[in-house]
Amino acid sequence: LHLSAVKLAELHSDLKIQEKDELSWKKLKAEGLDEDGEKEAKLRRNLNVIMTKYGMNGKKDSQLVDTNYIKDGTESDTLDDPRLEKLWSKAKTSGKFSDEELDKLWREFKHHKEKIHEYNILLETVSRTEDIHKNLINPSEENLVKEEILHNKHRELKEKLRSINQGFERLRKVSHQGYDTTSEFEEPRVIDLWDMAKSANFTEKELESFREELKHFEAKIEKHHHYQKQLEISHQKLKHVEGTGDKDHLNRNKEKYAMLQEKTKELGYKVKKHLQDLSSRISQGLQHNEL
Repeated sequence: LHLSAVKLAELHSDLKIQEKDELSWKKLKAEGLDEDGEKEAKLRRNLNVIMTKYGMNGKKDSQLVDTNYIKDGTESDTLDDPRLEKLWSKAKTSGKFSDEELDKLWREFKHHKEKIHEYNILLETVSRTEDIHKNLINPSEENLVKEEILHNKHRELKEKLRSINQGFERLRKVSHQGYDTTSEFEEPRVIDLWDMAKSANFTEKELESFREELKHFEAKIEKHHHYQKQLEISHQKLKHVEGTGDKDHLNRNKEKYAMLQEKTKELGYKVKKHLQDLSSRISQGLQHNEL
């Protein structure tokens, strides 16, 4: 796959979560608790996202690269959207951003690209399900269940589209005006969660509690970013030492690399699991708004 050390660690974290979710689903299925197949469909959708994200779906140039920092002012991936490309080009040449801020903004653009990609996968799934449903001749109780599944998927599409629109407006604003020094959060995923939380059916006390949890979550993400950078540096150093023939030096670097790799995997798993939990809570709050 030619993945970097950081991407391999991320792939490990994603597959670990997928494996855990599949084991949970197997237990539910054995107890007859996924009769409508909705959880199984979601698992397949998640696996499809993972395979596409890391270039494992057999399609050329489909890999989504999550660049954490910019090398020599150039990017290793495109944004696949003329509007995003235009905004990014404008931001780069505006002189309003330091190198560190450009690095942070690039992560926001890449995060937005992934959100659009996940939305498109869900949209394709819904379209296929609707086509199958329309072709059924005899309505039945099972069909009513499938209608409920479609309703839930349309609601999920609506939430994702709202998040994409909010995200694009934020990117447009930041690209034109620069970063707001008084902004409460900096990490793209945390900003998304906070924007959605403010639209959900939370009391003031619940919202304040959620705000504090997001601060802890952002600190966890920053720690993960730190280890990702250290892992990349360690990987480059290891490749250099391999050419020197110094076995002692090589062994020390291998040990350090292995330690950083495990720590990065562990933190990546914790971040993604925490993100799942927070997103689920917000989704429940948004659903209450519609009732």
